[in-house]
Amino acid sequence: MIRFEHVTKRYADGTTAVDDLSFEVAEGELVTLVGPSGCGKTTTMKMVNRLTEPTSGRILLDGEDISGVDPVELRRRIGYVIQQVGLFPHKTVLENTATVPHLLGWQRKKARDRAAELLDLVGLDPAVHGARYPHQLSGGQRQRVGVARALAADPPVLLMDEPFGAVDPVVRERLQNEFLRLQSQVRKTVLFVTHDIEEAVRLGDRIAVYGQGRIEQFDAPATVLGAPATPYVADFVGADRGLKRLSVTPIEEGDLEQPPVVRLDDTAAAAAAALASDGAQWAVVLGEAGRLHGWVSAEALAGGGTVRDRARRMDAWLPVGASLKQAFSTMLQHDAGWIAVLDGDATDRFVGVLTPARLHEALRRSIDADARGAARSDVNLESIPGA
Repeated sequence: MIRFEHVTKRYADGTTAVDDLSFEVAEGELVTLVGPSGCGKTTTMKMVNRLTEPTSGRILLDGEDISGVDPVELRRRIGYVIQQVGLFPHKTVLENTATVPHLLGWQRKKARDRAAELLDLVGLDPAVHGARYPHQLSGGQRQRVGVARALAADPPVLLMDEPFGAVDPVVRERLQNEFLRLQSQVRKTVLFVTHDIEEAVRLGDRIAVYGQGRIEQFDAPATVLGAPATPYVADFVGADRGLKRLSVTPIEEGDLEQPPVVRLDDTAAAAAAALASDGAQWAVVLGEAGRLHGWVSAEALAGGGTVRDRARRMDAWLPVGASLKQAFSTMLQHDAGWIAVLDGDATDRFVGVLTPARLHEALRRSIDADARGAARSDVNLESIPGA
């Protein structure tokens, strides 16, 4: 857990970078600090590992005031990832990854085994990449090594300062996906600095939106998008926040329609009769154990035989819990008027279909729910930590 208690950072020239900041990051939580350049978000993060010292106030790490901890010892307990990675050019990938374990006095084999484990965890085969040098890697690969190095000593806290900002958009999205997968496994307490609201929304369990040295709003991504606390937050999030909200609104079973369902081994005639009784022009086709196989049209069934003979594969599908943004993107990618939704566990059981109309209804309900919540809580600046 990280706790800020009335923390201020004021420089000798009178500039106040952080002004009376109070907030808390729970154990295992990923909090994104987002705002324009010069708003104090990076200064906030650097005070956690004492690269920058606060002028006043306290910062506690798992209940311990860090001002009484040796800075070098403190930094070895905290993972740190920056935009330019900072790998040692004369060391191999494996040696770079094992840097902190070596500094902590781990035995060489233990440190190298841990480094290999972490490289594998971030998607780099240690047998292939371990002996390479940083200049032999792509930008995305170097960033993965940076994350692996930060995690090598298994620190409880991870600080990340715009770690994906120096790579192209395609690689950035891939790295974000991989980091979310990694965080779901390791559950570190993370402070993640970014200037990109879309990245903040996508990654954060909660978002701290910074103004000039102060937090304007500290809330879940959906709340920041659906109920901005101040005009500044509304302007920073942007007029298209409804579209951004798609990325933080999950598909739920209640959002789905239930179309006619037929089985692979049904006769075409029986399946056609089932469609006719429902007044439907198509049906979902299921195989063994309720697994999705595809779909079939009434027109195709008129050709006779079995459903297996007439069915078409269905590539437009997602698991329950995927975002509405993913659903919308999948519909566009496959030029589909609906997508199949599966339960997402090992059985891949079919649970229903999502249509554009149902997608809109789901988004509308989410927005209305947050609006009601905001009205109940009567959000104002005085209720925002650090404001």
